[in-house]
Amino acid sequence: MSIDNDDGRGGGLHVSDEILGTIVPIVVYWLYSGLYCLLGGMEKYRLHTKKDEDEKNLVSKKEVVKGVLLQQVVQGVVATILFAVTGNDGDSDGNQQAGLLSFLVLARQLFVAMMVLDTWQYFMHRYMHQNKFLYKHIHSQHHRLIVPYAFGALYNHPLEGLILDTIGGALAFLFSGMSPRASIFFFSFATIKTVDDHCGLWLPGNLFHIVFKNNSAYHDIHHQLYGSKYNFSQPFFVTWDRILGTYMPYALVRRPEGGYEAQPDKDCKDD
Repeated sequence: MSIDNDDGRGGGLHVSDEILGTIVPIVVYWLYSGLYCLLGGMEKYRLHTKKDEDEKNLVSKKEVVKGVLLQQVVQGVVATILFAVTGNDGDSDGNQQAGLLSFLVLARQLFVAMMVLDTWQYFMHRYMHQNKFLYKHIHSQHHRLIVPYAFGALYNHPLEGLILDTIGGALAFLFSGMSPRASIFFFSFATIKTVDDHCGLWLPGNLFHIVFKNNSAYHDIHHQLYGSKYNFSQPFFVTWDRILGTYMPYALVRRPEGGYEAQPDKDCKDD
């Protein structure tokens, strides 16, 4: 962070891309999940009833908030170190870099980052289910949320948060070659997508549900006992699940009392 006038002599507040890349995804997490908290009472769009959320989950919302904040502290520390090691803050030539970076290069970087993050998280996530020790002592913490909700998206054991999310994000950043500025948008989008996958709602017109097969219903299947060996992919595509035979199609069924229920549908054809 620096204070500069337009002529460089000081007077105006300027925040570096590295600081924004560290802070903005965290702020986005709480703002977007807060929006879903406001919508949580809309029973006709819920995948589980509010009563199920309150009774079936094995951890209090207070503990969930504490767990997420801990993970975000670690995430912030690692991001700060990563930016410091990989380059400068780009303050002096940010405009020049923005002019040189073509849309196609940026699109390629974002696509590579998505693929790297998806690949890392699929195999780490799946292994944490297959290894009984890791599941019992680490990954089962996330599955205390049998009924997922938005701000519980990053509720994990601290070691899992470090391995799956923080290291996975660092690898996506490094392999894609994106700039700190591009990372602001990529990690904010990845954060929004992760929160949306855990929101527990099926809202009409939600673009994430239209564009991505990896969505709140798909992920809800994974959080249920019958789906714990399926639907490991996160946060973007279901590619690895399809390739390796762990994709469980689902059907949305309306509950008589209102809302939806995501049910496994083995006969469902892939779109």
